[in-house]
Amino acid sequence: MIDWMPNAIALQLGPLSLYWYGICYAVGLAGAYWVMTRQAERFGENAGLIGNGLIIVGVAALIGGRLYHVIDQWQQLYAGDPLKIILPPYSGLGIFGGFVTGAIAVIFLVRRHRVSFWRWADIIAPGIFVMQAAGRVGNFFNQELYGPPTSLPWGIAIDCAHRVAEFPCATFPVEFTHFQPLFLYESLSGLLGAITLVWLSSRPRPRLRVGDLAAIMLIWIGGVRFLVEFLRIGNWRLADIPTAQIFGAAFVVIGVGILWLRRRQDAPILEPVEPADDGDQYDDEDDGELEPEVRIIPSQAPASGPAPQPPDAPAQP
Repeated sequence: MIDWMPNAIALQLGPLSLYWYGICYAVGLAGAYWVMTRQAERFGENAGLIGNGLIIVGVAALIGGRLYHVIDQWQQLYAGDPLKIILPPYSGLGIFGGFVTGAIAVIFLVRRHRVSFWRWADIIAPGIFVMQAAGRVGNFFNQELYGPPTSLPWGIAIDCAHRVAEFPCATFPVEFTHFQPLFLYESLSGLLGAITLVWLSSRPRPRLRVGDLAAIMLIWIGGVRFLVEFLRIGNWRLADIPTAQIFGAAFVVIGVGILWLRRRQDAPILEPVEPADDGDQYDDEDDGELEPEVRIIPSQAPASGPAPQPPDAPAQP
């Protein structure tokens, strides 16, 4: 059992607080950038687009994720004090809300830069897994995203201030009660998902098509979240169905639909781009500059008069 209940604040500098949740999010962004740049190089795309693009997509995902979380936890956290929505520590993000607004930003960027949406969806997919793996660790420091009491060896203690109404400390003492670490399940799932997608893209896969990595990511994340929601307490519901399960099932359906669509479109096989052979591109005697291409364009004959003769041909009578 894990009895350590961490402080959400990593560093306090006067009135300024540095939260572990923010640190985990920053680590996730850095890890996603590292993975995506290498995936872009592997697929022969311009990795330089990721720098500014990641900032735009990250901000969009933050807005959508925060909005989803506020709606999800409105009654429990924000109905009595709406100012908490915009005041520090800004903790709490809903992955599906971040997906929606982040996807909109990605569509905008690929249209702006005139690049392949499906190719870049494959490049981004493992980065999303990395973000999830790191971001979910922040939930541990915030004492959130946990399930019902458990006797499993990896059960975690939750202090009284962060307990849901169903499990008050008066009935479930801190010393003897531990809870399912749902954030840990999603974090480990994200790490395994990133490793799997990077491995799948490491060599040609005749059975996979461009766009399949993104489809696998949607099915994976949606399926895992659908299952985890069975253990979650106090979640946002529509018609008594957890909203995250609705989104999770929708992600699975969309992912399966993409797999079908890409085969119907006869999309290219998923394979890395072989590095070019320098000897084929450059002349051995120059300084590395590409040898210019010479094209011979035949001149057109005049509209009237005798056709031009080769120099050695006898003149026509």
